[in-house]
Amino acid sequence: MEIKQLAIDKLANTMRIYIETKIDFERLKYIDQEEAINNLDRAFEAKLEAFHSLYDVTKTDFSYFDSADSATLIMLRNAIHHRNHPLFKSWNYEMLLNEGLKKNHGAEFLLASHNVMNDIPKMKYYYKFDDFYARIDSNLGSPYLETKMNKSNREKLVFQLKNELHFDIVSNYAKSNRYPTSQIYINVIPIFISAVSKVFKALKSKGIEFKGFDAKVYEEAFVNELEVNIKNFSYMPIRVYKS
Repeated sequence: MEIKQLAIDKLANTMRIYIETKIDFERLKYIDQEEAINNLDRAFEAKLEAFHSLYDVTKTDFSYFDSADSATLIMLRNAIHHRNHPLFKSWNYEMLLNEGLKKNHGAEFLLASHNVMNDIPKMKYYYKFDDFYARIDSNLGSPYLETKMNKSNREKLVFQLKNELHFDIVSNYAKSNRYPTSQIYINVIPIFISAVSKVFKALKSKGIEFKGFDAKVYEEAFVNELEVNIKNFSYMPIRVYKS
């Protein structure tokens, strides 16, 4: 029980640190853009690592791979942890530190996000839409395929992305508005919120007590307040101009 409580508190700690880093990002980006972006990227990756640590000790309490959002987070964590590919670089990194403004001058991108309900302010952290499929869809012939996951599990996750996280809604919207999929980015914060909410509710139902200040704060938020409308998206077009 104590091990599970420590893992919950660790995840809650990283969520608080991410928010603090995001707030500081708005100040630091005018002073040292590279540091601001790297700090935020590492803070988000720390959340994925902490989620994976929670998975390690509570996999008998919640079916992580039967839920599209939690399965996707574990896939993301593994991809970023092993980093044997160029996938899953943040929008900020791609556009501001990787000459994206210069390379994509004049192009219009589509930023898509599941809607968080109850009028909760939406945080944003974007990965390239195509990267998800390049990692798990065997039919694409991607050199960056996740080889530690067997084919049936990859196929299951592809199905979950399309039909449970409703990535097909995004791709159909993009197609109807003439966006190539290479110019779509997806906000992963609502996916993270949805996964953590399900896990926290499941753990609480098993009688696991949330201990620690951060754990108790995020217990209230993720068990009683936050909800994601997984079938509903908002879209933000952004046209890129080199600075």
